Amino acid sequence: MKRLVTSVMMGALIAGGGLSACHNGDADLLPREQQIEAESAKLNAWFAERYEDQLARSPMTRTYRGETMGKNKLDDMSQLAMDEEAAIRRSWLKTLNSEFDVDRLDPQTRLSYRLFEIEQEDWLATYEVSDHDYVFQHMSGPHSNLPSFMINFHSVKTEQDALDYISRLEQFDTFLGQAEARARTQSEAGVRLPKFVYEKISGPSRNVITGAPFTSGDDSPLFADIKSKVSALDINDERKAELIAKTENALLAHVQPAYLSLLRLFDEHAALASEDDGAWKLPNGADYYAVRLRHYTTTDMTAEEIHDVGLREVARIQDQMRDIMARVDFEGDLQDFYNYLRTDPRFTYSNDGAGRQAYIQDATAIIDEMKARSDTLFITKPKADMVVKRVEPFREDTAFGAFYNSPTLDGSRPGTYYINLKDMADQPTYLQQALAYHEGIPGHHMQIAIAQELEGLPEFRTQGGHTAFIEGWALYSEEIPKEMGLYTDPYKEFG
Repeated sequence: MKRLVTSVMMGALIAGGGLSACHNGDADLLPREQQIEAESAKLNAWFAERYEDQLARSPMTRTYRGETMGKNKLDDMSQLAMDEEAAIRRSWLKTLNSEFDVDRLDPQTRLSYRLFEIEQEDWLATYEVSDHDYVFQHMSGPHSNLPSFMINFHSVKTEQDALDYISRLEQFDTFLGQAEARARTQSEAGVRLPKFVYEKISGPSRNVITGAPFTSGDDSPLFADIKSKVSALDINDERKAELIAKTENALLAHVQPAYLSLLRLFDEHAALASEDDGAWKLPNGADYYAVRLRHYTTTDMTAEEIHDVGLREVARIQDQMRDIMARVDFEGDLQDFYNYLRTDPRFTYSNDGAGRQAYIQDATAIIDEMKARSDTLFITKPKADMVVKRVEPFREDTAFGAFYNSPTLDGSRPGTYYINLKDMADQPTYLQQALAYHEGIPGHHMQIAIAQELEGLPEFRTQGGHTAFIEGWALYSEEIPKEMGLYTDPYKEFG
């Protein structure tokens, strides 16, 4: 009875704010500074464990980071895996809120506490509407991301790396089959892509299984990639031939059937799809859109409020454009100027191999110049290097116009600015500088690589990020060279 009364009294004190619900026994007797140090260390150790938990469930993330563990496996793409992930993250939130005292954290760890909490809440909110998030879509998706991952991130430095590559090829049918199953469930619930998108996802899928060993002609993208990587190994020719033969078997037995199944799925769903687009056509589309809006902006602004901001920004930017039109003595309105920039050959490289190579060289030179001058602006600069690469032809029909991939933590793979050069008219010269600054230096590469290299912070912070911040920095980075006088051509300033 005495213990019961004591428990009731303690509960009343906690409810009334007389005691913190989180306590650490003997730690309560330590001086305040030591309590803060101990609780902060405890939470940061917990963050490190949770990040390792995530890596254990994603061997592909380990490869992206430059690690070798799990290099023979692909991630689990199934709905069950997503459901399990949601349960795990809910348990993390419960532990975070119940076992750690936010009032006993140093300022940086208190910020980590809140950021981790926000990250889990955001992930779970997205999970609740994930049946509306297209599994496949024309700008990215498992059908194009998986072969791109193998080509760009699965390095082959040893014979075992090559065997791991083959092992992953043998899992394509499982990986893509899991994605296909989720897409089928979506379609049955009335969540389908607009009709015009299906050819845009079928095309890149067909490209993956076009060429040897699937069809006649040049090697298919994956076959060409593994051949190139195996040929560079320091092993005898007989063993190289054996590895190539194993690869061919994996491609025919596991990769081709997976993509043929996807193509059938896309045809089936295209026959059921309508021409209308937008989240508004989906069941509960407005709720889905609100969740994604919050994810990307980190604000509570409504779609209408953000649209109004956009209209004001467009008006402001177009006023600056008209100033440039006046400076170059252009006769006509803004639409005439757009048309002039789109059609005058002076603003494009030649649409051939020489033009594409010239673009890559000039973009690299722009970044190298900015890198050389960055000492005048920045104290901290990334240790990791960066390169400019063309988007692989098999996916350039639907890939973004330009994007960035971060370097490995050990520097074995540089940061990469990818530029889509399918049609050189889509990459005019007046956009080249702004794109290079945005994707490279001082834009995405500088911000993301420096974040990765920070010490003393949990990895979920150094390896994560929020779109609003990442793109906000990159947009700001387009303006910095203007202040430095690097936009010497008014047309490039327009870009």
